[in-house]
Amino acid sequence: MIREITFGQYYQTDSALHRLNPRVKLVGTMIYIISLFLFKEAAPFALALVFLAAIIKLSHVPFKYMIRGLKAVIVLLLITAVFNMFLTRGEALVSFWGLTITKEGVIAAVFIALRLIFLIIGSSVMTLTTTPNQLTDGLEKLMGPLKVIKVPIHEISMMMSIALRFIPILLEETDKIMKAQMARGADFDSGNMIKKIKAMVPLLVPLFVSAFRRANDLAMAMEARCYQGGEGRTKMKPLKYGKSDVLAYVVLAVYLAGVIVLGKWL
Repeated sequence: MIREITFGQYYQTDSALHRLNPRVKLVGTMIYIISLFLFKEAAPFALALVFLAAIIKLSHVPFKYMIRGLKAVIVLLLITAVFNMFLTRGEALVSFWGLTITKEGVIAAVFIALRLIFLIIGSSVMTLTTTPNQLTDGLEKLMGPLKVIKVPIHEISMMMSIALRFIPILLEETDKIMKAQMARGADFDSGNMIKKIKAMVPLLVPLFVSAFRRANDLAMAMEARCYQGGEGRTKMKPLKYGKSDVLAYVVLAVYLAGVIVLGKWL
């Protein structure tokens, strides 16, 4: 399951989405996530699905590769759906052992599951098409106005970028540790869910040691290069908006307006 996580990884290819300004992709991701929670009607979700499908097509990232990340959260999706089915009040459909599944609960479970699936895939599109350096620069530019109130924009952006960059590194390290322990007789695949979770416990100690070692190496490398924050730093490749970025903002505005119209009048 750990090997299936794709969030935080960058997929190298040439596409219109890869060439967009990272600020556009960050704003677009935020708009898309917000749009998923604005309404509970089916029509806005249908538009969100069409929009997401178009974005995936533009990214040139294989769909099978993108949905691999859902396998890691399938348990969370099931738990959320089950809780909504049983704990939402409304018209009873099925009752057993003192528990009742309601019509409103089923509808709520479907919409919550769709929201989570769309949210995960939509966020993955951003990380799969944007390098950590581009994310850092984009976040720093977007949060630039906060410098007026003395918010350390560069440092916050750097931390978020490093956290995203460490996700695939730690996943790769976990895979190496698992293979080493399997070569020594460890079994991570057999048994029920509880046994599989217990089998993962021996991975935690070497994984934490490796994570702290990598963090220390990174800190020493930054100090050796005289890194002292973002004050006075310049960019080798400063971010600039192009015609495609302006077009992307227009498409996002049309999408958001479409979701609002569908949610209120249909």
